[in-house]
Amino acid sequence: ADHMLRAKLNDALKEAMKVKEKRAVSTLRLILAALKDRDIAHRTQGAGDDGISEDEILKLLQSMIKQRRDSIEAYNAGGRKELAESEAEEIDIITMFLPEQMADDEVVHAVRDIISNSGASSIKEMGQVMALLREKYAGRMDFGKASTLVKEELG
Repeated sequence: ADHMLRAKLNDALKEAMKVKEKRAVSTLRLILAALKDRDIAHRTQGAGDDGISEDEILKLLQSMIKQRRDSIEAYNAGGRKELAESEAEEIDIITMFLPEQMADDEVVHAVRDIISNSGASSIKEMGQVMALLREKYAGRMDFGKASTLVKEELG
């Protein structure tokens, strides 16, 4: 397994503690705690001592970003601007550990490629198309946007 991302997260936490970057410290601690939980669950399923894969870590980071985006919407709707801002700062920190994100037109191309290569032709096959996209573009693609595109293409 590739431990680059893990090492990067741990180093970033040490660095953030050194420079007393409060928001980064708390966000990185949250990420690493979530990662530890996933690793423990992974081991319990008898999947060896390696911990979760780099792809799984990317999925974890993306789901943390998604949770924060949802919170921001809720906070903005409730007029809690300062809470929305702190969530946005956390998103910025988490995003630093994701690979470069694909541009919208790249996502469109990727979706069309996967659909034509998989021979999917109906909305029933949406799950299969999404699974292929997640496999190939973990951490680089906004899967919310992608699923809307897949629906349009197959619908």
